[in-house]
Amino acid sequence: MSQEKVDRHKQEKANRKKIMRKQRVMSIVRKGVLTLAALALVAWLGYSAYDMYESGKERVVAEVNYDAVTNYLNGLSAEETTE
Repeated sequence: MSQEKVDRHKQEKANRKKIMRKQRVMSIVRKGVLTLAALALVAWLGYSAYDMYESGKERVVAEVNYDAVTNYLNGLSAEETTE
């Protein structure tokens, strides 16, 4: 059993650079994912708060008078029937 421990320790020591690089990359990836998740959460909360704020406001409604267009189209159809 003791020899197995020694062999395992030697193997870990030989691959230490590779293991440390992998741990460093995983740490960076983990931090990136957590940052993106936190950013998404803050953005969602901000958008929800903004939407609640906007829903409390009175909305402006624009009305369009189409009488001129209707008269023009009626004039066109009247000219087609007379020709």
